[in-house]
Amino acid sequence: MESQATEMIHHLFLLFLIIVTTGVVAGKLAEWLRLPDVAMFIVAGMVIGQGLHWVNEMSTSVTNQLILVGGSALILFDGGRNIRLKGLRKVGLTVGLLSVPGVLITVAATGAAIHYIFGIDWLYSLLAAAVIASTDPASIIPVFRQVRIRDKVRETVESESAFNDATGSIVTFALLAAVTGKQALEAGPMIGEFLKTALGGIVVGVVLAFVVMYLVGHVRIGVFGDYTGIAMLVLALAAYVIGDLLHVSGFMATFVAGLIWGNASTFGVHLAHKETEMTHLAENLTVIMRMLIFVLLGSQVDFGLLAEYWWQSLLAVLVLMFVARPLTVYACALPDRKAEWAGKELLFMVWVRETGVIPAALSGMIAASGIPHADVIASVTFMAIMLTILLQASTTAWAARKLGLEVKG
Repeated sequence: MESQATEMIHHLFLLFLIIVTTGVVAGKLAEWLRLPDVAMFIVAGMVIGQGLHWVNEMSTSVTNQLILVGGSALILFDGGRNIRLKGLRKVGLTVGLLSVPGVLITVAATGAAIHYIFGIDWLYSLLAAAVIASTDPASIIPVFRQVRIRDKVRETVESESAFNDATGSIVTFALLAAVTGKQALEAGPMIGEFLKTALGGIVVGVVLAFVVMYLVGHVRIGVFGDYTGIAMLVLALAAYVIGDLLHVSGFMATFVAGLIWGNASTFGVHLAHKETEMTHLAENLTVIMRMLIFVLLGSQVDFGLLAEYWWQSLLAVLVLMFVARPLTVYACALPDRKAEWAGKELLFMVWVRETGVIPAALSGMIAASGIPHADVIASVTFMAIMLTILLQASTTAWAARKLGLEVKG
């Protein structure tokens, strides 16, 4: 028993050292090539995973899930922390439409393409589309740390990536239950589940953020002011865990907690004196999490599966990028007159829609369930992750410059 425990500890330490060392090298290479680091992390993961076989962590392992979930929670919290409520109020309608009906538009358009390209039943086609329908905060937020663009656009895309995870996950689980015969696919229960999951996550995030924020920064009851950085880290993880335990969206709870924390002064709590300490801690943690998440995801890309379905998966993802995404953005942003969207801003939002952590986790769960066409779903997911991150994330800076959205300084 003791040797098994020692073996596991050695495995975890070695995995961490290999991934972080690889991430540091890939990050420096990305800096030299002027590319987003997440793109180089994916490539580096492919090299040390499928190429050199230094990393062989199964997508269903506890270690893998811990890295994906924990890393995503911390990145989401930091994303929320850097969004101003004043700016978010201006684009609130767009974010809401992108996060709910926008996901359904993406599922419908992409699902139709998968149905005709692969020739599989509609339920399985829509399930595959639902897995890749949500955008990924773990890849989008880090890219916007390296590419400075207008706040309105950044806050919209980052908020969408946080909020639409709940919708994507709910639709995925509803379709999976229908596929396995556990329950009928009905709009009423789906809407009820969404409201419970999404609104519950918001409530958990708000309540926890206010409790911790006041205990740290309030003039009279802020007794833990010396532990502000630690409290911030605890809040980020606690929001996810408590949300998940209550069967609501842990990711939404984490994002909302970060949003409240980052706007503490709006609620009469002043954390400005600790801002430098919190920023350094958040930056270091999110860099490590990016390395762990994306090098690991790269190492798990199944080239054998992609070779079997490569052209079908490629076509499906191209429909996602060039048909479903434009439909979604224009249908959801144009009705929002208050936001005053410019054509160039909408084009940029069309282009920036990386797929990553949540779809990878959902695909892994579906593969473990053993349902028919799980291999097709996995292939489409791998292709979506690789193509959107390697192509779209890598050209985000170029697109921002060409469209005049980059902010200097």
